[in-house]
Amino acid sequence: ARLEQLEPMEVVQYYTNRYHHDMELLGVLPPSIEPHASGHIIEQIDYIQKILDAGFAYVSEGSVYFDVRKYNEVYHYGRLSGRIIDDLYETTRDLDGQSEKRYPLDFALWKKTEKGIKWDSPWGVGYPGWHIECSGISMKHLGERLDIHCGGIDNQFPHHTNEIAQSESYLGHKWCNWWVHVLHLNTTSGKMSKSSGEFLTVSLLEEKGYDTLSYRFFCLQSHYRKSLVFTWENLDNAQGAYRKLIARVASLNPGEAGEVDQAVFDELNEKFKSAMDNDLNTSLAVTVLYDVLKAKTNNATKLALIGKLDKVLGLNLVEKAAVKREELRKAEAAKASGAAGSSFTIISESGEEAPEITAKIEARRAAKKAKDFALADQIRDELKAQGIELTDIPNGVTWKRV
Repeated sequence: ARLEQLEPMEVVQYYTNRYHHDMELLGVLPPSIEPHASGHIIEQIDYIQKILDAGFAYVSEGSVYFDVRKYNEVYHYGRLSGRIIDDLYETTRDLDGQSEKRYPLDFALWKKTEKGIKWDSPWGVGYPGWHIECSGISMKHLGERLDIHCGGIDNQFPHHTNEIAQSESYLGHKWCNWWVHVLHLNTTSGKMSKSSGEFLTVSLLEEKGYDTLSYRFFCLQSHYRKSLVFTWENLDNAQGAYRKLIARVASLNPGEAGEVDQAVFDELNEKFKSAMDNDLNTSLAVTVLYDVLKAKTNNATKLALIGKLDKVLGLNLVEKAAVKREELRKAEAAKASGAAGSSFTIISESGEEAPEITAKIEARRAAKKAKDFALADQIRDELKAQGIELTDIPNGVTWKRV
């Protein structure tokens, strides 16, 4: 905020908006509620006070720290990550110089500060610890028992370990049944990081002309508990496979007469459900999509199944297939007409709308009409340099990114 001379909440709103934009492009449905930590300070103070009252925390120089050793006397502190507290103590250093802590593994529930965003509390001016925010918000909106808690594998320790400790100290009983940790997206040289060079973002995918749902398709073909290696070649392969999948769905005629074959529908739907019930085996679930396309049944059954399965996979197959089908219809109509003066059709093979590419294709057409073939070739070469491949058809052009 200081760097950009903005109010802190302006920065918050900017990145919140960017996040929503990116999630929409990736086909991620919004949650029913998105509470902010800064909107739950009163609740977090109440939770901290109750943990203090239970004897699992202490006040030190205006800050409040969770007493890990006291908690470990009643529960097992490192059970989520399989770590032993004595081993953790041996490998933990007090890097930030928090001399007010009784024990290096103790963590802040409330941190004293005179700078930045801060709030009043019974212990002085400060802000909540990183871990108490999550527990406080979760218990406020989801109750005292969670079924599933998700997060990246790097949150397993210390963040989720500390969430469990403070939540059980507050509640007096088990808090969460299942912890689902997603492994990292890696490059060929290791974990992706900003310091290593080009950092993958949804915006970068857009800039490079990728359909962002092809990245979703790429991720779905791996299991969430396996590290996924990203390369542009791997993404190109995934985008190619995704486009072919859309083309195969588009080849199914929705106007075909016939009823849904319920026996086939139920069999393949159950196969898909079994894959997802098997620890969210999305790669196997995607395979079921191809089984649907190969099944010996009518198009009505296949389209009904694809629509049902894609409500889970979120690949927008039915809508994109409809666009593709319409493009093919226009291309066939243009090919059939073949007459001079008939309308000129520009078709994107992926269904993408790109006004700047359309304008260049129109300019190339005008150059050819004026018999300026050098200019026409120049425009084609410019597009090729941008990764755009043109294919001339009767009374039109189709294009795709390669």
